Amino acid sequence: MPAPTSTASRSGGRVAGPYLQPLIEAAAAHGVDERALEQAAGLPAGTLAPLPESLSASDYVRLLELGAQRANDPHFGLHVGERVKLGTYNVYGLILLSCRDFGQAFQQTQRFEGLAHDLGRSTMSIADGVAEYRWDSLFPKATRHLAESVFAGIRVFGGWLAGKALPPVEVSFTHDAPQDLSEYHRLFGAEVRFNAPAHVARFDAALLAWPVPNADVSLYPVLQQHAERLLKEKLRAEKEGSVVAQVRAAIVQNLEQDRVRLPLIAQELRITPRTLQRKLSDAGLSFQQLLDQTRHELALDYLKQKKLGIAEIAFLLGYQEQSSFNHAFKDWTGMNPGAYREKMRG
Repeated sequence: MPAPTSTASRSGGRVAGPYLQPLIEAAAAHGVDERALEQAAGLPAGTLAPLPESLSASDYVRLLELGAQRANDPHFGLHVGERVKLGTYNVYGLILLSCRDFGQAFQQTQRFEGLAHDLGRSTMSIADGVAEYRWDSLFPKATRHLAESVFAGIRVFGGWLAGKALPPVEVSFTHDAPQDLSEYHRLFGAEVRFNAPAHVARFDAALLAWPVPNADVSLYPVLQQHAERLLKEKLRAEKEGSVVAQVRAAIVQNLEQDRVRLPLIAQELRITPRTLQRKLSDAGLSFQQLLDQTRHELALDYLKQKKLGIAEIAFLLGYQEQSSFNHAFKDWTGMNPGAYREKMRG
């Protein structure tokens, strides 16, 4: 069967590497491995294994549709969503884990969803004690598997956050109803509707006050600042499109994971280290200079955030020891981070 035509409604959107994992696992459960998915989608060998840093959103949509076809699974989207884990959402998922309650988690979803994917956007409204979660797809011509994977993923991840099963919700999809509704009822409850004006889930607004058990709220400021910077660099890279902006975004993405080395960044950008060095040289920079500039800029920004301690900032910048950060910051500014922060406050 030929690959379906791309249904993208926009260009340039991306899906983070970890977000691909549930799709790959769902396909593998039916004997369809990464190589088969790559071949079906016309992607170069090795695109999906190991997981890339990101993949174009249109390629993801095509893989989702092809996965359903090759697996011969009429509920492939639902089964992809069921395989969502904490790591699926990357930093955004960690932020949700540090939220005090579900209301805050939904707020952060609206803010940082783009760090996981550019497939669609979430909104939330409350009226007369009823909360309405709406997801607007950026690929309106995609098959039903896209929206269903998103809603099933939220459902499963929400239950994981709550530490218990969520109550049934009323769910509406814009597409036609399939013949078999048993999987929808198993996941969402009895009230599942189709041919609706929008993809929507409605539930008692009291659920938004549910606490997130074992949430480490002390991590929230650190993760939130990190996510804000990731989002800023992602938007900058999309706007500028230059190799410097792309490398800067990759540096910020990998700082706290201690993966900021030229060969690793080059691998994520799908170019050779030699090519990356040449392109940076053409822009008048070396990799180390760009790394230092990025860390310096981030440090000045983070030091403005009162809730971030010096040790936390050192971690966000990828330093294994606070003393290493202190030494580097003194080289940049002539004073240590604590003194700089006091001077700025004064």
